[in-house]
Amino acid sequence: MSAKRERILWCVVLAVLPLLAVLLSVLAVRSELDEAARATLVSLLSNQWPLLVLVGLAASGLAAALAWKFGERYGPAALHMADDVELVLGGQHGRAIQPSGAPEVVELASRVNRLIVAFDAARRDAELRAEQARATVERERNQLAALVTEMPQGVLACNREGRILLYNGHARDLFGGVGDGGLIGLGRPIEAVFDRRLLAHTRDRLWRQMARTNGRAVVSFVTASAAGRLIRARVSPVLGGDAERPALDRLNGYLILTEDITRESEQAARRDRLVELLTQSQRGGLASIRAAAENLIEFDDLDAGQQRRFLEVIRNEAVRLSERVSDTAREFSDVLRANTALEAMHGIDLVGAAQRRIEARTGMLTKLDDLDAEIWLRVDSFAIVQVLTVLAQRVYESIEPREVRLALRSDAGMAQLELSWGGTALSSESAAGWEMEPMLLAGETSPRSIREVLHRHEGELAYGRERASARSWFRVLLPRAGAGDELVSGAESDGARPEFYDFDLFAWGERGRALEDRPLAELAYTVFDTETTGLDPSGGDEIIQIGAIRIVNGRLLRGERFEQLVDPRREIDPASEAIHGISRERLRGEPDILTVLPRFHAFARETVLVGHNAAFDMRFLQMKEGVTGLRFDQPVLDTLLLSAVLHPNQETHKLDAIAERFGVPLLDRHDAAGDALVTGQLFLRMIPLLAERGIVTLGEAREASEKTFYARIRY
Repeated sequence: MSAKRERILWCVVLAVLPLLAVLLSVLAVRSELDEAARATLVSLLSNQWPLLVLVGLAASGLAAALAWKFGERYGPAALHMADDVELVLGGQHGRAIQPSGAPEVVELASRVNRLIVAFDAARRDAELRAEQARATVERERNQLAALVTEMPQGVLACNREGRILLYNGHARDLFGGVGDGGLIGLGRPIEAVFDRRLLAHTRDRLWRQMARTNGRAVVSFVTASAAGRLIRARVSPVLGGDAERPALDRLNGYLILTEDITRESEQAARRDRLVELLTQSQRGGLASIRAAAENLIEFDDLDAGQQRRFLEVIRNEAVRLSERVSDTAREFSDVLRANTALEAMHGIDLVGAAQRRIEARTGMLTKLDDLDAEIWLRVDSFAIVQVLTVLAQRVYESIEPREVRLALRSDAGMAQLELSWGGTALSSESAAGWEMEPMLLAGETSPRSIREVLHRHEGELAYGRERASARSWFRVLLPRAGAGDELVSGAESDGARPEFYDFDLFAWGERGRALEDRPLAELAYTVFDTETTGLDPSGGDEIIQIGAIRIVNGRLLRGERFEQLVDPRREIDPASEAIHGISRERLRGEPDILTVLPRFHAFARETVLVGHNAAFDMRFLQMKEGVTGLRFDQPVLDTLLLSAVLHPNQETHKLDAIAERFGVPLLDRHDAAGDALVTGQLFLRMIPLLAERGIVTLGEAREASEKTFYARIRY
């Protein structure tokens, strides 16, 4: 019940009391009189009742007026003072209570202000000592963090629950920046960066190594990024606690070092080609020497026996030298090939990389068909992709099929990579010849043949044709990755200076806990705001700007922001343009909402949404669910409703008024990103005040919000 309604109720009660007092007095007097006196009293009341009623009403009105005046002098002033005290307790240090109302209330405000001054002095002393302790810890953190800033690898660390707690700039560049709906961000799941099945496979390998080595373990895998780059990742455990306990019980999280190996693989192939050209040129020169020596044998100018013996020496030495160069070339080629380690890779990633390379090199249309998601391989990924690309190019140059299809199946314990096409078949002789020849790819030559590459992988190539479907195929058979394919090496000892880190995320609770029961201070949030063409989402108005910022572990991450203008493909209401200042001309050339909304959806993934008057913004997002297929179904908190929960006696809960009340500066007002920043700061200041009222969890905050008057507003 509001304070004003409560005052009205008390005034009504006090107005009724005089009438009840008169009635009870008459009844009490009547009970003490005899029959004659009672008759006289009844006669008197019967003749004078209008006067009695008038006196009673006057007494009731006077009592109500006095009660209202008393409440006006004491009630609102006391409630406003309570709000000010709550703000001081919530963190607005140095805020003075504004005295108003009755002299007693003014005196109380003066003494409370003196208490606030003493409280601030004690707080500053405690904060100084705490700051000195924090500075020592922060120096150690920064010394550790400084080691990684210039590391050439991308660095990612996550806690045991799979939430990212550290990343550096190389990792952000490799997997996508946070401001563009990218994959990297504090508190985000590592499954957003790597395939969930790949991570499960890697964790299983890592745990087996840890069990054997009491915690020292590193496993590697190769995967393809969203941009088609080949990424090698090395994963090692982060352990803590008593070294006598089992390693899995001491596991706090994982450190992942990543690097782009696409160029490295291509450079290795070029190095092989250079070596091959060098040996070929030497072999040609030696063959010429050998031929010249053989011709000289036929000359008879010298003594026949001496000439023949001399020239036979030359010929024999030339033969031996030629054979030695050939043997050395083969050996060196084997060494070069062995330098490219076989890495664990998800089969689907390998097929996807081959598809992109075939389309880029040949221009042919490719389709994926029958992909077994459970297949894992241990391969030199660049070499296998090159094999499939060379085969596709040879097929295209020979018969020019309209399209080729790529499939991945399991066949008797082997992985079967199939390249198939319809129409004209190849001759078996041509197919066999391609397997033996050096690989040619868009005018570039490789010293290795398809057979050599597959021999190193313990695989083979098969060619055939299905008469029923009139389709021909090449099938590359490779062993599937087994349970014992771990890559054992020493643990990495390098530290990490990330651009963004929060080591406190190590202490996050189990993922399985329901959000409704999680404390507000533990959750990750996306605080957002929109600017629109008008105020009627159901009437066709559109979003023209989205701004957002993330909160993780009680920190506002100013480096993890989303800010994007949107072309609404319609005119802007002049009244709205006068508020936000965004003109139609400014929006021309910007992406439309169908392009921007998926990026924002990815940015806000697995977080609680926070907005001011969020029902308005959410209505615009929900209006696009049908055309985008996206649902913003995560929980939503509204700072307007939370302000009404905390300070129900305030006359307004507009963003400007709340910011002034909490002492938050207003910058870039009516800019989506600026308003989101202000809303985030206000929300963080509200969390401890809500806790003082017993509102600790997300469920409790939502329940309290739904009881406010403003929760009834619909758009």
